[in-house]
Amino acid sequence: MRENKFIAIYNDLVEQIQKGDLKASSLLPSEHILAEQYDSSRETIRKALNLLSQNGYIQKIKGKGSVVLDVKKFDFPVSGLVSFKEIAESSGKPWRTNVHELVLIKPDTALSRQLNISGKEEVWEVIRSREINQEKIILDKDYIRKEFVPTITKDICEDSLYRYFEKTLGLVISFAKKEITVEEATAEDREYLDMNGYNHVVVVRNHVYLDDASLLQYTESRHRLDKFRFVDFARREHH
Repeated sequence: MRENKFIAIYNDLVEQIQKGDLKASSLLPSEHILAEQYDSSRETIRKALNLLSQNGYIQKIKGKGSVVLDVKKFDFPVSGLVSFKEIAESSGKPWRTNVHELVLIKPDTALSRQLNISGKEEVWEVIRSREINQEKIILDKDYIRKEFVPTITKDICEDSLYRYFEKTLGLVISFAKKEITVEEATAEDREYLDMNGYNHVVVVRNHVYLDDASLLQYTESRHRLDKFRFVDFARREHH
């Protein structure tokens, strides 16, 4: 039981942050006070705080303590994809989405594995490049299960897939698992993006789940290196 005490403390603090009992931008009590509150060692408290920090609930600031981050902003885990339109509009620069491919495919083995389906189930393949200021800097590849999305049009792809999923189809997107890597650019990247001499892209892979935990889509968002801002850093505004 002892070694799991920090998990219990972590869960309790997460609940307080999510409920708003511990407000965004406020400081957590000191390790000393928390140790007293939870009747535990400071080492145990430190473990709980490390976990909170790793999972984006707090940020430790030297000489200040642990600042509670605004988790509400991250309730929508696919923000990096959905907000392309918002980011582009707020940048004030001209932007455009180019749809290169919108087809129904029978997935190969690798894709079936990513979507956790049999090769018989049909999947929409949507390939789009995103242009800001006349530069194509993001290549989005989406694979969407037809079982949940019977039809898609080019207009929808040029606008926002997520708005269509949620507003039109009434799907409830619950969470996404995200993985970010830097990889060598492929022939496809070079075909659709203005690589500007860069040989690598930042690849954000998302598995997007509905509220009943069924997998809706698998996406790869491929960004030109110099134009990629790691959105997690957006949390670090509390200095």
